[in-house]
Amino acid sequence: MSLPDSTTILIVGAGPTGLAAALSLLHHGFHDFVIVDAVLNGENTSRALVVHPATLEALDTIGCGDDIISQGTKATKPQVGTRSGSLAGPNMAYLKRYTRHPYALVIPQNLTEHVLGTKLASFGVSVHRPLKVVGMKRNTENTQLTDVTFEDGRVVTTKYVVGADGARSVVRTTAGIGFHDPISEKSEQVTNLAQMVLADVTFDASDEDVPFSGTLSSNSFFLRAHLPFTFNEYLVANGHPNLSGQLYRIGCGVPLEDGEIPHSPSREYLQNLVDRFGPYSLSSDSSVNPKSKSVCIKDVVWATRFRNHAAIADTPFTRLGSSGSSQPGEPEGGVIFLVGDAAHIHSPAGGQGMNLGLRDAVFLGEILTKHIHATETKPLSEADAILRDFAAVRHARALEVIGLTKGLLSVMGSKDGEWMYWWLPISAATFRNWALWVAGKLPFVQQKMAWELSGLGRR
Repeated sequence: MSLPDSTTILIVGAGPTGLAAALSLLHHGFHDFVIVDAVLNGENTSRALVVHPATLEALDTIGCGDDIISQGTKATKPQVGTRSGSLAGPNMAYLKRYTRHPYALVIPQNLTEHVLGTKLASFGVSVHRPLKVVGMKRNTENTQLTDVTFEDGRVVTTKYVVGADGARSVVRTTAGIGFHDPISEKSEQVTNLAQMVLADVTFDASDEDVPFSGTLSSNSFFLRAHLPFTFNEYLVANGHPNLSGQLYRIGCGVPLEDGEIPHSPSREYLQNLVDRFGPYSLSSDSSVNPKSKSVCIKDVVWATRFRNHAAIADTPFTRLGSSGSSQPGEPEGGVIFLVGDAAHIHSPAGGQGMNLGLRDAVFLGEILTKHIHATETKPLSEADAILRDFAAVRHARALEVIGLTKGLLSVMGSKDGEWMYWWLPISAATFRNWALWVAGKLPFVQQKMAWELSGLGRR
């Protein structure tokens, strides 16, 4: 299918968020849109790992929930503990009274993207690739339209641009929308989790412990999760050698004093992190492994590094060349609306990032359809209230999630050498572990943990 010269809605970015926005538009009966992406092939990263109940409910509303669920693994008893034992865990069963999804669904991001992309293709919609946006400007004949220019020189004229093009969003930058940490530019640097590594690996021995767990140590936080076997099948179907064993997602904070994480962390580098910060049951040192055996990383399927930081767009909605606020007379400039990482980024603590982006996108499909219909009978300045109100809600939700992830990050990254107070000679990490052990036994705390992570209170 060739790229049209014009369209009502142009979605820039075909990751999970952009695909969900397209599916939402189709669900609400709107078909005049085009979706483009800068890379030749999608499904390039498995970074995001969990889809939470509130997001599954949103996907249910556009007929995608069951498709995602069929490819993932339901984590009903996630745990947080020390290297040798359990401390606390959310009571996911508590959520049964609020949702039909009382669990966290473990599914790598590229598998989520594959499911959504397949669903979109079933409606006859193709993603135009590779098309990199390099500029946007008002159309000279109609100032309420935007001319979007691509790297190859082609131009698409559109009424709405949905920026789903990630943290380095060209749409956001070109529209002149600010992007900064709403709380503190250095808040993540005080923890042991300022820089982290993620990897999908296999081990040379099976581990039947908790399928989804976090390990708190004196200098880091270590994540370990069983990946669904559907992911093994997905990898083989996409040219990866057959992997017969259990695939794991591991994640680990790397203390800044260790230096910069290598660009492509090796198996040896990752093994060192497991041995230093992971549960003893995964240690390659048989003398500390409770099973008296050596467990070593066998295969590294994917690995990446990143630094934790948070930022949020000043507003997810504007018109090109304007502030997006109420102005006397009719607004000018095409609509720009940001979703996903283009609108907000934060640490992966609690697995909230892709979830917030997916909910942005699912809800946006309905809102854009309402706005389009409203412009047919109302002045543009009045119709724009629909977008402004929605933008305010999504901005508020993003601020809430950023606050949550910063709080989780500060707890998980407590440094062992730091005392709570000068008069209390107990390290922050020791106090944290003790507090979690005590509080984790209280049903109210277990329920609160599940509720906060689920997103049900901040759809």
